[in-house]
Amino acid sequence: MSRECYFTGKKTIAGNTIARRGKAKYLGGVGRNVTGITKRKFKPNIQKVRALIDGKVCRLKVSAKAIKMGLVTKPLRRKYNKAETGE
Repeated sequence: MSRECYFTGKKTIAGNTIARRGKAKYLGGVGRNVTGITKRKFKPNIQKVRALIDGKVCRLKVSAKAIKMGLVTKPLRRKYNKAETGE
């Protein structure tokens, strides 16, 4: 499975890190110079979560933002102790 959110569609995207040197003009310098550009990846915060989909419990890869937004409905917690159920 790929690193992609089931609900929001967030996935890994490519970008650059830009290394600069020098002092900015507004701070009294002659300006900032780019000394190197390196490829990098921006990865979303993906979690494996048990969620209810159409009444069935299934494991999904979901972004942390989708969990915070409330898009994930988690199944009820199972009660193991008989004293808690009242039997």
